[in-house]
Amino acid sequence: MFYVDHPLGYVMVIAIVLFTTKFFGLCFRKMHLPEVLGFIIAGILIGPAIFGRFCHVTLIGFEDDVQSGLYNALFSLEVNAAGENETVSVFSKIGVILIMFSAGLETNLDDIKNTGLASFLLATAGVVVPFVLGFVISLPFGDIGLGAAHIYRCVFIGAILTATSVAITVSVLKELGKINTKLGTTIVSAAVIDDVIGIVVLSVVTSIARSGGGDAANGFDAFKSTIYGTIIMIIAFFVVALVAGFGISKLFKWMEKKWYPTHRLSIFSLVVCFLYSWVAEEIFGVADITGAFLAGIVLSTVHRSGEYVDTKVNVNTYMIFAPLFFANIGISNIDFGGVGGTIMLFALLAVLMGLIGKIVGCGAVAKCFGYNWNESAIAGVGMMARGEVALIVTQKVTDTALLGENALGGEFMIMTVLLILVSSILTPVMLKVLYGRQLPLQTAPASSVADIPAGTSSQVPDGGERTEHESSDE
Repeated sequence: MFYVDHPLGYVMVIAIVLFTTKFFGLCFRKMHLPEVLGFIIAGILIGPAIFGRFCHVTLIGFEDDVQSGLYNALFSLEVNAAGENETVSVFSKIGVILIMFSAGLETNLDDIKNTGLASFLLATAGVVVPFVLGFVISLPFGDIGLGAAHIYRCVFIGAILTATSVAITVSVLKELGKINTKLGTTIVSAAVIDDVIGIVVLSVVTSIARSGGGDAANGFDAFKSTIYGTIIMIIAFFVVALVAGFGISKLFKWMEKKWYPTHRLSIFSLVVCFLYSWVAEEIFGVADITGAFLAGIVLSTVHRSGEYVDTKVNVNTYMIFAPLFFANIGISNIDFGGVGGTIMLFALLAVLMGLIGKIVGCGAVAKCFGYNWNESAIAGVGMMARGEVALIVTQKVTDTALLGENALGGEFMIMTVLLILVSSILTPVMLKVLYGRQLPLQTAPASSVADIPAGTSSQVPDGGERTEHESSDE
């Protein structure tokens, strides 16, 4: 009925998205499930995925589909050659960048260093084992676009399964009074390290998948399109980012003494975030979210300013940009038309491997460090939950404009949604059962590891818990 091709039309679309995402987000929070699932469900219901395909009428649709007679839409969005609405895509891009920037700001490097080798190896196993399992189970499914003929897509499946969300685990550990135990602090720090490793893995696999594809505009692009050039550029980016980060950290410490607390710190922080993101993707061919994440880590070293900036950034992120990003996944990325029996079988198998991979990999490392079998199971289950990082990784590897024919189809988003849903339900239940079978643990010395509150997780709060930016939300 309304063709959205002007700013006022998008204002109405944004109003619909914000209202529906908040409504379903609150519903899912009441059920002790991740709010981001509610955001995606909202996008599915107001977009064409269900009502457009099966009822031939939808609230928000796309002009090409309307003109071809697939369905009728109250608000019809124009699309580009890649099948995306450019305005909504811009909002979504800003949303995912700010989410990862906030995750970096909430990463405490001192706490990670204090947890030592156990957390690092726990996180490494939590990445490697699910990655390998995801890759292996993809090989027999050539009939749905995976298999040896599409090796990069199999790698992407493994990358999706590596992510961890610690927010649910933190809320359960706090409820049981186990957050300050040696095992509890090890799990929390390992989950943070897991996300760092996972983002690096994503950058490597997407960069290599893009190498050799397309026509190079110049000699520099031709160099980046080769495998060895890709590897060199990835290493160069991290070197440049860390060297520049040292100077930026010094600059912000000076600014903190002069201007704390003022909005100037937040504005300059956003400049650093967007600059890192642009340089990462456009110059070095590394994922833009990696640049945003590293920018957040750099500014987190300036502790007082980092905390101040995080509270300010989170207000805009989780009021506007994050809901638009997650809702757009439901509107644009989820396609039930390609979901057949084989896809569902694979999705269920991938969910099973994603859960087993964390339990086996992380549990085995915990056992090697002297924990008993029950404690090792707690470590594995504590790393099992998934959150918005898994969604971000999935959205990245389904981006056809970025990866071309190597990109996964939108139907694989179902796998990630199921993984988040199942893990969010099972993790708190299994943790309470396992802790119920265990004698009280010794509390870790105060000097060993600092308590990491739920708000420091790199994930959106799950299970009804809230971070500071949500304290006055309702």
